[in-house]
Order: sequence, then C-alpha cells, then structure tokens
Amino acid sequence: MKAMLCREYGPPESLELADLPDPTPGPGQVVVRVRAAAVNFPDVLFMSGSYQVKIPPPFSPGSEFAGEVLAVGDGVSLRVGDRVSGSTMVGAFAEQVVVSAEALTPLAPGVDYASAAAFGVTYRTAYYTLRTVAPVRPGDWVVVLGAGGGVGLAAVDLAVAMGAKVIAAASSADKLEVCRSRGAHAVVNYADENLRDRIREITEGAGASVVLDPVGGDYSEPALRALGRGGTFVTLGYAAGRIPAIPLNLVMLKGITVKGMEIRTFAADYPDQVARDTAELDQMFADGRVHPHIGARYPLAEAAAALRHVADRRAIGKVVIDV
Repeated sequence: MKAMLCREYGPPESLELADLPDPTPGPGQVVVRVRAAAVNFPDVLFMSGSYQVKIPPPFSPGSEFAGEVLAVGDGVSLRVGDRVSGSTMVGAFAEQVVVSAEALTPLAPGVDYASAAAFGVTYRTAYYTLRTVAPVRPGDWVVVLGAGGGVGLAAVDLAVAMGAKVIAAASSADKLEVCRSRGAHAVVNYADENLRDRIREITEGAGASVVLDPVGGDYSEPALRALGRGGTFVTLGYAAGRIPAIPLNLVMLKGITVKGMEIRTFAADYPDQVARDTAELDQMFADGRVHPHIGARYPLAEAAAALRHVADRRAIGKVVIDV
C-alpha cells in the first residue's frame, strides 16, 4: 500500500510517499481501505515530536478517516465492504489502516467519505465539551477562540444548534465570514480588535458563560477576563504554539471554573458520558442539523502541503486528504 511516512521528527515537508506492506487484522481489529483522511493540528505536532504523547518514527500521521472495510479479525461483527469512519492516534494518511473495531462507526446512507472523515475528532471534541465538560444551555453566551479552525468551527456549529448565543473569534475576515454563515451571533477579529473589550461590549457587560480555547498563546487571558461571574473556561489545545499562564487571582475573584479536555483521555475516563454524547452527536449529523465545513482538499501525495496549510493556520474548517 501507499502511505505518507514520517521517518524522523521534522516539518511537514519531510513526509515521504512510501510503499509499505498491507496490514493484517488481529483479533478484534479491522483493516479499512481509506478513502478520505482529515488533517488536525496535532498531526503537525506528532511530526515535529512536540505533542504531549511522543510517537517514535517511522509512522504515518493522520488520526481520522473514512472508507470501506477490507478485512476483519476474529470477534468482529463488521463485514467486508461496510462503509465506516474512525479514529486512531496515527496511521490514517495511507491507503489502508488497521484499527480496533471499537474505533469505527458505520456510515449512514448518503454520507460521503470526506464529510465523515472531517466530522469525527473535531466534532466529538467540541460536543463532549459543550455537552458534558462545560454544559451549555439555550441563551448562554459562548465564546469560541480559533473559530475558523477545525475544532473552533465545529464548536460554533454545535453551540448554535444547542441554542447558545455564539461569539466567534478568529484572526481574519474570511474565517469570520464562514462563522457568520454557520450562525454565529457576533464575531471578533482579534488580529485588530481588543478581545476582552469586544466580548464585554457584545454581552452588554454581563460577560460570557463559557469560553472554548483551542488556541492558547496571547488570547487566553483576555478571553478569561471576559467571562462573567461563575463562568467556565475550557482549554482544548495550543495552536498558537505557546501554553498560556493564567492569573489565578482572576479565577478566585470571579468564581471562574477552569477545565481541560483532551479527547483520548476523556473517552477513556468517562465511557458512559461519551456513549451518550456520541449517540446524540451522530443523530445530529445524520439529521443534517450539523455538518463539517471542508475548506481545502489535497491528494495523498500532497499530504505535506495539507499539513502545512494547517500548520500555517490558513485552514478554514477542515482540510481533507483524498486517498
């Protein structure tokens, strides 16, 4: 099979197109013929060796995918030819990937592979956060930083569907225009606007109920300051490249709750909530109430360019690799 291979830690451009042996499923495993894979910012971090979890090279990046079942191991109910989407730590930027059957979800009729691949990790991250980590109620003011990115735009889409009033914050006018088209009630361009002041202005001084922050860096503290009393701040990642330092006196004085959410550990620690949330989310997707925005597509051989697109923060919504 063809696969994009990271032979040593480095930039996206160090990826190589390689011929690898076809994988074989073990007990409880499934081999999937990948048709589409989505790019996430952690894929860039895995390649550079800077993610919290280190994957020793060589490996093929890519954590979410969709395709058809090619082969199954013992104890698997899926059948060859079934259409599925799934997630893995790495391995999706390849023609075939082997994963646990539990990591796969059957595709509803009419759902295309690109949309299914783009939906999985980012929408689950956003929904688990909005449903369980920081439960959002209709009418709540929800601030989404990095709102033009994969997790951010998913959070905008979901929070609007849940009845929240969404303030989308991003770094360019084109990203914010997409956020408006997905139902954001207000937008803030933090490249040239004061984030804290604009949020306070939009909420008429009340402040936000919830902040979702997949960006970090310089934007976390002003967003924290824009929370209302008793608000919740959720850290989801550090796309800005720097882990922020939060002044704890603000947490004390305003009664703020600060939480973190990382999808792999969350799924392992809270299986009952994840089962409930996943069933609800999959129904929302099947009903068409939410759907991913695919901003760019690349062929497998140009996976390095797809990763660079995300690394440079040019992506709007999801970047998908057609395999």
